[in-house]
Amino acid sequence: MDSTMQDVPLLISSIVRHGEWLYSNKKVFTITPEGVQEATFFEISKRAERLAAALKRLGVKPGDRVATFQWNNQSHMESYLAVPSMGAVLHTLNIRLFPEQLGYIVNHADDKVIIVDGSLIPLLAKIKDQLGNVKHIIVSGPGDRDLLGDTIDYEELLASEEPGFVWPDLDERSGAAMCYTSGTTGNPKGVVYSHRSTWLHSLASTTANSLGLCESDRILLIVPMFHVNAWGCAYTAFMAGAELIMPQMYLQGEPLVKVIRDLRPTLSLGVPTVWNEVLRVAEEDPTADLSSLRTIVAGGSAVPRTMIEAFRERHDLKLIQGWGMTETSPLAAVSIPPFGTPVSHEVDYQVKAGRIVAGVEVRAVSENGTVLPHDGESVGEFEIRGPWITGRYFGVDDPDKFRDGWLRTGDVGTLDSEGFMVISDRTKDVIKSGGEWISSVELENEVMAHPDVFEAAVVAVPDDKWQERPLCCVVLRPGVSVSAETLRDFLMPRVAKWWIPERWAFIESVPKTSVGKFDKKVLRAQYGNDELAVVTLN
Repeated sequence: MDSTMQDVPLLISSIVRHGEWLYSNKKVFTITPEGVQEATFFEISKRAERLAAALKRLGVKPGDRVATFQWNNQSHMESYLAVPSMGAVLHTLNIRLFPEQLGYIVNHADDKVIIVDGSLIPLLAKIKDQLGNVKHIIVSGPGDRDLLGDTIDYEELLASEEPGFVWPDLDERSGAAMCYTSGTTGNPKGVVYSHRSTWLHSLASTTANSLGLCESDRILLIVPMFHVNAWGCAYTAFMAGAELIMPQMYLQGEPLVKVIRDLRPTLSLGVPTVWNEVLRVAEEDPTADLSSLRTIVAGGSAVPRTMIEAFRERHDLKLIQGWGMTETSPLAAVSIPPFGTPVSHEVDYQVKAGRIVAGVEVRAVSENGTVLPHDGESVGEFEIRGPWITGRYFGVDDPDKFRDGWLRTGDVGTLDSEGFMVISDRTKDVIKSGGEWISSVELENEVMAHPDVFEAAVVAVPDDKWQERPLCCVVLRPGVSVSAETLRDFLMPRVAKWWIPERWAFIESVPKTSVGKFDKKVLRAQYGNDELAVVTLN
């Protein structure tokens, strides 16, 4: 028997119309050197219509890729709304990639237009000669435009059009936006999000069992808009009527603490390294006030228990983890403790990667392909499927990443009967010592529990006897001195004896990837090239 329901396509343009109408006076705040720039949802929607009209006049057709090379700001938000709603595909370029990777991505995606922030012109200029298929470069804001040759001014472009662009009817399964993986191994791979997947992902983010975004929220969007569509929050904000604070390039602890104090966000999202900096500054700044925040969300890598406890004990603030990846749009799991959990045990759930979100399925699979029980003990690789999980990469065959309709995530860990995931490692980072696995993530978290340790990264290094052993690279807090022996003794009661590293290195900072994660391949290379001062304990 057929349904009698209306078959209305799930399009980003419907999110735009909804936000413009119901939440017309809600605002987007952009932090600038001159102060805070404000614009309402209505104003941004109308500017998005002008941008769509201008892009169409420049020859952008349905399915064409329009790239952005921008910070988190108002004009970037306008592209988020305009480009997919007009039928083109928004391609957010990672401003922190190496030039050769950036050039590869622009050409592989076949971008036709690039909208670049004026302050980022020098970075884009490094690949100017590689932009063979790019027809137009549009510059938003001041910058040295001569470095790029012929360009179009963003504000003049919008001023030449009128609002009222009619958003076309589209197939909800057509491409709306695309991101490339950060390319930690090999060339980055593109993931194309559909209107349907984006719409459903946005809806999932409004549920109380995930981020719970709603009209009473004001979001400090620290996670970059060039990274997995800012974890989907730009679209969810328009759907839910949640205001947005866009920090642009002001992503250090000091300006973020000031923004939180002055603009009073209720929720913020960022990687753990950012929250570590915010926590440090908040301890030192007597004017710091984090009380407006109901929750902060960390994702991208594991959060140490000590950080979660510090935010709770010093600022009465809940930190939850979100788990996902470029291929999952990214929201797949959130570490919200189950209802009724005693306050004293909430952290036990918050340190987990997260509880699977309704709409997606996850399983743990052994190396031989056996699906493992949800017992919280069996360790395997997580595989995932659902309506906002990619089924293939753009223009690249990678069959090893998929199994029977499931995406192989590369994350290793356990899944329990309540649907909580505990990630012990990435498949490429797990340490195989004497035939047994050592979790680099758990070791890092235990080392960072020491009060004098600011950051710690653990990598596998070759060992003649055990095949691999852990090397622990430590960043100490300013003004302290701690020995490798002291840290080893600190670990003794906290982990299995055979996990404890013999090799230690004290470094000034942990190298980071383009999206703020620990870049362990750099540490492994530095060790292999004898660039680290390693202390070896007996």
